[in-house]
Amino acid sequence: MAIPYGRQWISDEDIEAVVSVLKSDFLTQGPEIPRLEQSFANYTSSHHAVAVSNGTAALHLCCMALDLKAGDSVITTPITFAATANCARYVGAEVIFADIDPETWLLDIQKVEDILKNNRKNRIKGIIPVDFAGRAVNMEEFREIANRYDLWLLEDACHAPGGYFTDSNGLQHNCGSGTFADLAIFSFHPVKHIAAGEGGMVTSRNKKLYERMLHLRTHGISKDQNCFQNPVEIALGVFEESSLNEEISDRLVTSSNSMGKNYPGWYMEMQELGYNYRLTDFQAALASSQLKRAADNLQKRREIAARYYRAFEGMEFICRQAGVVDGHAYHLYIIEVTDRIGLYNYLRSKNIFAQVHYIPVHLMPYYRQFGWQAGDFPNAEKYYSHCLSLPMYPTLSVSEQDYVIESVLSYYTR
Repeated sequence: MAIPYGRQWISDEDIEAVVSVLKSDFLTQGPEIPRLEQSFANYTSSHHAVAVSNGTAALHLCCMALDLKAGDSVITTPITFAATANCARYVGAEVIFADIDPETWLLDIQKVEDILKNNRKNRIKGIIPVDFAGRAVNMEEFREIANRYDLWLLEDACHAPGGYFTDSNGLQHNCGSGTFADLAIFSFHPVKHIAAGEGGMVTSRNKKLYERMLHLRTHGISKDQNCFQNPVEIALGVFEESSLNEEISDRLVTSSNSMGKNYPGWYMEMQELGYNYRLTDFQAALASSQLKRAADNLQKRREIAARYYRAFEGMEFICRQAGVVDGHAYHLYIIEVTDRIGLYNYLRSKNIFAQVHYIPVHLMPYYRQFGWQAGDFPNAEKYYSHCLSLPMYPTLSVSEQDYVIESVLSYYTR
């Protein structure tokens, strides 16, 4: 039986939750969406949550809500999935990459500050740190630098639901809590902690940004008459005053003399250009069901990480982060090895499908057209030359993990 690097964990309760929605009156735009949003806001300790169709949509909408546009720039890491950078390009902004810290594999804050200090031509508006592999970025430190340079912070927490970092006062902050970041995003892709097939979430403590996200995910359309911009006449479809009969004229006069809110029930307004980035109710039901056992999922991941750490301790041909890192959510368990291609192929011959996360984004052909090239970020490129993600998911059994460990060790001790 094949052992993949990641796998969804679907329980009978998950199936029952989805079937229940399929038998209900709403497949989309129903009660499961706000239910999931409230639960997820509570889970992350944020004030607001907006469910969307996937993590990439979440990133795109965040850039729009933060008013990023052509001529602007953002700073992010090259060691991430391409969507983290692409979201800026979707709105016409430029991407500036900064190298990673070789110990944590996270965006190096000193490299970011160097860029900001030496910036002479780029209109930098924000920073997008990534909680890579599940390790939480210290958002307090990034908030301090963002404040100094008048920047916003968008936390890509797709790998880290349940993760946290400890601030300078000893307080723990959940990934996506919004304590320091303006917005944070999550993914509900099948190999993530919370699987919904596809899906994503945006969290924030900023009510204005939250309300903008609600508009943008649904074509920029509002049904809130407190926000309507057109007069009641247009809402009623009455475009010429001469065509008004006496009854309608009286009604419009009454409306204008009251609070101007006598709009018909069908009326809605598209007030800006948005997208159809909604999540369905059956996906939301699956995510809600999975969220109920998120703590168990996270505990199993940390146990798996601890076994890997003990097994590879002292092996000169394997480098990995020390111990089980405090607050790490372990979406991935990554090792750095010599002869990565040899080990990768050997494991595949044993039906172990390890993976590489990630090819540095700045070396993708699309981004190389902007002048990025090999040698720009030595730490990121060295990491990529040696990294390998071993199987990491909550249903990985002890015997399966032992088989993975034995296979890795046997390759180097043959």
